[in-house]
Amino acid sequence: MKFSWAISSAALAFLTIGGISMHSQSMAQSNDKAQYKIIETGRSFGSLSAAVAAIGDGAGTIMIPPGTYRDCAVQQGGSIRYQAEIAGETIFDGATCEGKAALVLRGRNAEVDGIIFQNMKVPDANGAGIRLEQGNLTVTKSWFRNSQQGLLTADDAKGAIIIDQSSFERLGRCDGDYACAHSIYIGNYGSLTVTRSRFEAGNGGHYIKSRSARADIRDNAFDDSRGKTTNYMIDLPAGATGVVSGNIFVQGKDKENYSAFIAVAAEGKVNSSDALSIFDNDARIGPNIDRNSVFVADWSGDRISLGANILGPRLKPFERR
Repeated sequence: MKFSWAISSAALAFLTIGGISMHSQSMAQSNDKAQYKIIETGRSFGSLSAAVAAIGDGAGTIMIPPGTYRDCAVQQGGSIRYQAEIAGETIFDGATCEGKAALVLRGRNAEVDGIIFQNMKVPDANGAGIRLEQGNLTVTKSWFRNSQQGLLTADDAKGAIIIDQSSFERLGRCDGDYACAHSIYIGNYGSLTVTRSRFEAGNGGHYIKSRSARADIRDNAFDDSRGKTTNYMIDLPAGATGVVSGNIFVQGKDKENYSAFIAVAAEGKVNSSDALSIFDNDARIGPNIDRNSVFVADWSGDRISLGANILGPRLKPFERR
């Protein structure tokens, strides 16, 4: 995925997921008689929690029709796929379980496809679309918007997270008496993969903050032009191996910290960053913004591989800190 700056601007404005505009609004109406159908058994349930409980420690797919739902669920075990019947027309709006998220996941495996999560706010300022506490997670063609966080996890050093073709918009915060929230905040997970996704208009914190040992972040768009008091685009605070490639970055004007786009081991070296490979990215400071910044700031001292990247004016490629 290679872009000239002219193409990058258009891509940032019109990037789509699976042919659906990231800025489109679902026309689904509120569905007061929600029927969550388990595909494998044909049984339907009036609440998401009931459908999840029916699968229990087994495996199954919950099909969710178009509608706006004030509903949530806790997955205690098993392997569950949460599937929108029509991508972009199933909306979970504002309701959280355990004061955490619309989906609280601590099973073996979860998959989320085509679902919108919005307006998640809780008293401890960590309201998220998804709270992952253990197990593997795959998210595809889903939207996270207007919430304190999009995706927040606990630690699972054996777990893997994959995010593809998804959107994160107007998320994060860094105000009040609580620690900052972020668009995505990954704990000590085995691996994080983020591909073909869009991050924009953050409300504070970082767009991706990940303590995972390995990070594979490719072919995404980070549009900070409408961000408010945001920080790094990608923060790997404990260090990480992996790849950051093919991404578009635009740093906006309203920053709490504009000193770098990508930060490595800023909070201490826990994971090795040897051979972390950063190449074929396109990074710019937004138009009419008179400041300098650094593309990659490194605190690890490891042998990071910084390849060819397209960098705009006043943007230093690398700095050891």
